[in-house]
Amino acid sequence: MSTPTDTTAEAGTVWETAVDDAPVALSAAGDLVAVAGSEGSVLIAEAATGTEVGRIELPGGALSVALSRDAQHLAVTGPTGYALWSRSRVSALTVETGAWSSTAAWADNGRVAVASGRRAFVLDPEGETQWATEPAASTVTDLAWLRNGRRLAVAAYGAVRAHERHTDKPVVTYPYVGSHLALAVAPTGRWICSGNQDASIHIWRTRDGSELTMSGYREKVSRLAFDDTGYWLAADGAPDVTVWDFSGKGPAGTAPRSLSCHDTVTALAWRPGGAGHLASGGQDGTVALWEATAGRPQARMQPSRTLPAESAVAALAWSGPQLLIAAHRDGGVRAHRLPSRNTL
Repeated sequence: MSTPTDTTAEAGTVWETAVDDAPVALSAAGDLVAVAGSEGSVLIAEAATGTEVGRIELPGGALSVALSRDAQHLAVTGPTGYALWSRSRVSALTVETGAWSSTAAWADNGRVAVASGRRAFVLDPEGETQWATEPAASTVTDLAWLRNGRRLAVAAYGAVRAHERHTDKPVVTYPYVGSHLALAVAPTGRWICSGNQDASIHIWRTRDGSELTMSGYREKVSRLAFDDTGYWLAADGAPDVTVWDFSGKGPAGTAPRSLSCHDTVTALAWRPGGAGHLASGGQDGTVALWEATAGRPQARMQPSRTLPAESAVAALAWSGPQLLIAAHRDGGVRAHRLPSRNTL
């Protein structure tokens, strides 16, 4: 059960709740937030109050959760399959494929791409397959839509492959020998970035396929996020969060800003609206808020504010520009109100 707090305050905790399952993923869209636990339990709640709207179970456990933009539909993926939930349906549709389903991504309110084994399937909200990619060289690790949902980027070992709608074979292949763990596509469509097992970020410019590798990270890079402008990319892989400038000709020959707070970064989420504000979470339980695009390249920045430390942060998501949702490994979920869209 959620516990509301003083919602009239300019800033502070709006509500908090606890879930039985250790959270692994979080999604917010419209008026809803969904929290997925490692054992497959998913809580769906009102973002403004934390009031429970629904609950579903995915047999075999969960890896990711994704709400559609209108918050009418939800996709959950896990080690043995996936589930689709809808506000208009009494129960969720659960599909046990026996294949590792790493993630799902909504193109719009009527199409969701689901990774399943070595393929990606594009489904409607009722679970009907609209089209599917041919098998990749290995298990699909991440998905991202380009061109307003007209092209799907699929990451697997050795390459990122781009598929047009209803084409099983890729129309463009972006090769890179290694294991891709995370995929980020700039909202402008200019850049595709992969975070990799070999402690690097690899970048392709979509216009001409030119490439760039940023290496030297201490650990594998498994979290990447572009802000709404497409000019700033945040990444983990080091004790500091690194923020790269993709404006102009891109980050070639430049140094990132370094955001110093966590020993190990466990979550990243840009504040909607393009103000350059970033939230990060760490293994120590701290949630940090940053004016991430301020300062100079190579500058080592301190957070504008930190939120009370709980257990390790599992995931972060924004519900609009003023409400930040944080899920912690001990099952605690908190909604924090920020003062305004222009300040932290």
